Parts: sequence; C-alpha cells; structure tokens
Amino acid sequence: MNLNEFNAKFVAAASGSTLTALTMTPFDVVKTRLQTQQPLPVRARPLPNVCCQPSNVQCVRQMSTFARSFTAEQIVCVWDHGVFRAEPVSGFTDAVRHVWRAEGIRGLWKGVGTTLVIGVPSSTCYMLTYDYLLHSALAPLLPASLAPLCSGILARSTITSIVSPLELIRTNLQSTPNHGQSPHTLRSVLHSIHGLARENGIRFLWRGLGPTLWRDVPFSGIYWAGYESTKNAFRQRGQTGAYVSFISGSLSGISAALFTHPFDVLKTRRQALIMSSSTNSQKSSVALLARIVQTEGTSALFAGLLPRVAKIAPACGIMIASYEGLGKLLLKN
Repeated sequence: MNLNEFNAKFVAAASGSTLTALTMTPFDVVKTRLQTQQPLPVRARPLPNVCCQPSNVQCVRQMSTFARSFTAEQIVCVWDHGVFRAEPVSGFTDAVRHVWRAEGIRGLWKGVGTTLVIGVPSSTCYMLTYDYLLHSALAPLLPASLAPLCSGILARSTITSIVSPLELIRTNLQSTPNHGQSPHTLRSVLHSIHGLARENGIRFLWRGLGPTLWRDVPFSGIYWAGYESTKNAFRQRGQTGAYVSFISGSLSGISAALFTHPFDVLKTRRQALIMSSSTNSQKSSVALLARIVQTEGTSALFAGLLPRVAKIAPACGIMIASYEGLGKLLLKN
C-alpha cells in the first residue's frame, strides 16, 4: 500500500466513521437504555387497604385519581392477579419517547462526543488494519475463503482491546440511570470510574472486555466473511459499485448482529453495573449471564435487538460504502 493509497483509505475510513457516529448514535442510546433497565420487583401480596402504591419504575400513570397525584418521575403499580404489575420501557418507540420526554432531543445524542472520540479513531484503525491483513499480511498464508474471516477477527480483537476503557465510559454515559438519579453526565461517569479504578486497580478500566470480545470477534468474522462472499456474488452477475458495497455490508451486518446480540446485552450490563450500588456484586460474566436468565428470562438476552439491528444495518452499509466508494474516488482524483 503506497502513501497515496493509504491517505485515500484513511480519509475514506474517517469520513465513514464520522458519518456513522453522527447518524446512528440515537439507536445506540435507545439500545443501551433497553438493556440496562432494572428488573421489576414483584410483591407476593398487596398492601392492606390500597389498590396502588408509588414506585420509581416507569409505568402507566392515568389509572386513578391516586395515580395522577404522583410526579412524572414516579410510577403507580396496580394489584393484578397476585402481583403488583408494573410497565417498564417496552420497546424501541417507547424507549425513544421516554428519552425524549426526560432529556429532550439532546438525550438521543447523549455520548455522541465520546462516540466520536472512540468511533472515528477505532473504526479508522480497524478498517485499515483489516485491509492490511487481508491484502498483505495474511494473503500469502491463507486461502482466499478464510482470509476475510481471520483478518476481521485479528483486527477487531486488537482494536477492541485498545479502546475498551473508552467504551466503558460511553456505555455508562448512555445507560439507564438508577432509580431516583438524574441522567448521567460525563463528569459523574468519569468521577465514578476514577474512584473505582483507584479502588480496584487499573485493570478495572478493562471491565467488560471479555463479553465485548465475545460480541465483537465473532461479529467481525461473520461480517467480513459474509460481506466478501455477498460482494463476490454480485460481481459474478456483473454488478459493482458503492450500492453493492452498501447492500453487502448491510446484509452481513444484520446476520452478525442477530448471532452476537446476547453477548452485546451481557457486555452492556457488565459495564453499566459500575454506576450501580451493586458494582462488585457480579464479578463473573458467566454469573451475570446466569442471573439474567434466572431472574428475567432468556428474552432479556435479546433486549434492544431492534434498535441494534436498525443501527447496524445502515451503519455497516454506510461505513463500507464510504470506505470503498470514497477511497476509489480519492485515488482517481
């Protein structure tokens, strides 16, 4: 790769990363909020002489005059078939509405600065590393069918390990606040992380790296193997261009997202626990996984799937189309 080619690919990767971060952050915020909701407590029997009681979990409010007396930060749970029934954020549009109502439109872009700081350098380095491994380092060592898979895995493992502390900050900035807390700010998150890093050592900054690698390494391998094979299928039919890159990237991104989503939930929960009072209660990712399944059911492992897929499909398409399309355009000029 000569200098001109490197510069063109660098600019293309950075441009694609910036565009993706600016347009896709709301989906990331919604996904993180859905994944970090606190499980709902359930009472065995109703309180005497009342049909409702206040709580601090989001719920339907216009149930009675008693319910309407509470503020927007409170909820009312109604006795129904032996439990107090509560209604948390239940889906993509509901989560968007709650974020908008609580924090305004700016809340949907919460953490975008951190995302730019993380996303642009890491995605740029990732794309360039993958390109180098695919076309230079691994090309003479592996068959063409395996080179994309192995290049993606190696590139993602390296970059993810380096940027993990920044990802820890971003996840907590976008996570659901604990009951009674105001939304997280960068200062409050940095203060918490700094204190916990001093208490637990520098390794604390890489908390959640294990599940992040479980998510990103197979995602990257599946994505690149699928992308190259899909693009080759288009090429055999005589179809090339940026739109082919976009379609191939989007389809491969969806497939990889569906396969790796439970690991994304685990990674988000693991990192978001630092803002909880139970920070050290789940030191093992396996223990956290078992607890999620036991207390919330297997469906909790797919929380936030819709906003993640809604983000990844266009994000993967935009990124790869920018990288290949803009890169070729810059080389021509």
